[in-house]
Amino acid sequence: DVSTTIYPTVVLPNRTLIAEKGSTVYFRCFTLSYPSHQLNLTFSGALTNITSLASTILPRLEYSIVNIQPRSQGVYTCSALTTGSNRRVDNSTELLVYYIPSKHPDCMFVQAQDTSTVQLNCSWFGAYPTPKLRWGEDGDFQVTNSLSLTLNSSMLHDKQKVTCTALHKLLKKENQKSCSITLRAPFPEGKPLVTVLEGTNLTLICSENTSLPPANTTWRKGQNQDLIVSGSRYILSFEGPAVKLTIVNISKDDERYYFCRSENALGVRELEVYLTVKTSSSAYTGAVIGVFIAALIVGSAFIVVKVLYSRRHTICLGNFRFTLFVNMKSR
Repeated sequence: DVSTTIYPTVVLPNRTLIAEKGSTVYFRCFTLSYPSHQLNLTFSGALTNITSLASTILPRLEYSIVNIQPRSQGVYTCSALTTGSNRRVDNSTELLVYYIPSKHPDCMFVQAQDTSTVQLNCSWFGAYPTPKLRWGEDGDFQVTNSLSLTLNSSMLHDKQKVTCTALHKLLKKENQKSCSITLRAPFPEGKPLVTVLEGTNLTLICSENTSLPPANTTWRKGQNQDLIVSGSRYILSFEGPAVKLTIVNISKDDERYYFCRSENALGVRELEVYLTVKTSSSAYTGAVIGVFIAALIVGSAFIVVKVLYSRRHTICLGNFRFTLFVNMKSR
């Protein structure tokens, strides 16, 4: 009788053993026979013929592989051969070498043509055998390296967290690897009130960099929110998350509401910007009025000081009046 022990390993339902790549695996063969015998340990892989690894005439044979690699995956056979009767008994065990990447799965957003849906992808490459992936808590695990998920806008809400979980024979339940994506509605930011002088150029800036999936941001004008396109009067430009609208040679007709509109599958958000246009004449009038008011304040102050000085010998406190006599002595 020949017995074989290979450890540390995981046993599959079909009795196949699993070792983790990079680990040290120990082999132990044991037999009882009479009279004398010889123990042999051989290996047969997918790309190699039968190879002898070790032999002994003792009743126990021990062997180890340090830093085991996928090339050591195959069938290991312990053989006992009695020298008297030349009877041979084999005990074969299939050993598989599994491995998984050290990093977690990668969750990412995939740009979709339909803005009413969100498409996500989860990938976990570098595992053997192929892992199982699942989106969400209620989904089914699928044997794949990459798994996509499409969500309709009716199923989404702001700050919704979607998680992809990986399952593998080398992963214990408490050590599951996963990745998550937090969906966010758009939130455009900018100055809501802008004042500009007629005849000049102005650039309105709107930034939106918090949404996921990334929002489509446009500039619109007027109560009807007419879409603004680049041309001689309006110039649209993009600088990172900022969407810039430059209005050339501003006139009084440009005084209105402008809307920075950001939209993704989670909703639509708008930033209202009201543009006030001042003419050169109104600016001049304002300056004249300002000078007049300043002069009026200075003149009023002068009159008050003069009156107080003329009545400096009399001080009134409530209903009492005190008269102070000051005798001036000439020198």
